[in-house]
Amino acid sequence: MEIKERRENNILNRVEIAFSWKHDSKSTPSRKEVMDLVQTLEPGANRDLIVIKDCETRFGQPLTTGTAYIYASQEAMAVEPDYIHKRHEGLRSTVASEAPAEAPAEAEESAESEGGDE
Repeated sequence: MEIKERRENNILNRVEIAFSWKHDSKSTPSRKEVMDLVQTLEPGANRDLIVIKDCETRFGQPLTTGTAYIYASQEAMAVEPDYIHKRHEGLRSTVASEAPAEAPAEAEESAESEGGDE
């Protein structure tokens, strides 16, 4: 795997890696294989805090490109949408796989906005 670009995003508290992986004589790598390789390339990366996005394999070529985000904490990962958390939950430990819960104030606001027979 080759790191095309590595950028530290201090605002979102994550490291963003654009990668390119030439996988000759192998099939398209799974998300788990990509996460394993990203974890080895970034020292100290916690597997439960890695998100793989925009992972594409070129048709007819053994080349996969994509972006990996390595967050510093579970709280920083809250910016990711729910579908991203669900997509990665099979690859994480059971404690960290749960998506961040909705804050109580937000839950009350959404309940009030639903309307009803009042």
